Amino acid sequence: MSQHWPSRLWIVRHGESAGNVARDAAHAAGLADIAIDARDVDVALSPLGEQQSEALGRWFASMPPDQRPEIVLTSPYLRARRTAAIIQESAGLAAGFSGFVVDERLREKEFGILDRLTRLGIEQRHPEQAASRRLVGKFYFRPPAGESWCDVILRLRGMLDTISLHYGGKRVLIVGHQVVVLCMRYVLENMDEETILAIDAEGDVANCAVTEFSFEPGKHGDGSLVLTKYNFVAPLEREGAPVTSSPDANVAAR
Repeated sequence: MSQHWPSRLWIVRHGESAGNVARDAAHAAGLADIAIDARDVDVALSPLGEQQSEALGRWFASMPPDQRPEIVLTSPYLRARRTAAIIQESAGLAAGFSGFVVDERLREKEFGILDRLTRLGIEQRHPEQAASRRLVGKFYFRPPAGESWCDVILRLRGMLDTISLHYGGKRVLIVGHQVVVLCMRYVLENMDEETILAIDAEGDVANCAVTEFSFEPGKHGDGSLVLTKYNFVAPLEREGAPVTSSPDANVAAR
């Protein structure tokens, strides 16, 4: 029987973005709005985010050539695509790498009418939404014109079907967002709401942190992917790149 899962799967959050910086500034100043002009899809990496991406690329480059990523799937958002490009520029990919696969199912969670608002801004301008989130819970709450965690999970289930169909036995790198990392864990590890929210509550996923799964033959019958690393920041620390973990600009109600 052919192997459907990748031999190794890395899921990486993009480097620090200008949105991370703007969000921190808004919270520090006690503002309702997060000041950033670009569309979320067009938010670029910060200079520190570029440095973090280079450090991660050098970590991949330090691996033997036959252990580096062969396939790279990336969110269409600029900060994710740029992170992937820097990893390639740092010689962090396998020699047979043939180009990035941009997949919109890896995009950031959409926040609808709550986009670009801090928690204070949400409480002030949409108190009914803040109350609804408290009642429904973080996992199931969907803001108007936005998505719930379950909506993200639904599209990622389709993403994993695509991976198992086309990339069995390959070494696959995914570059996405914090919610993508967490929701991929939810699906791959068959978690429930309580478990994934407890992991989320422990702390944010760091920029350019590595979450890694390896294929174990015979696990659960035909074999499965098993978590070997989560929120792994040693590649940054090794290169002296500062570790950051702020949510993105529009993630006040993540």
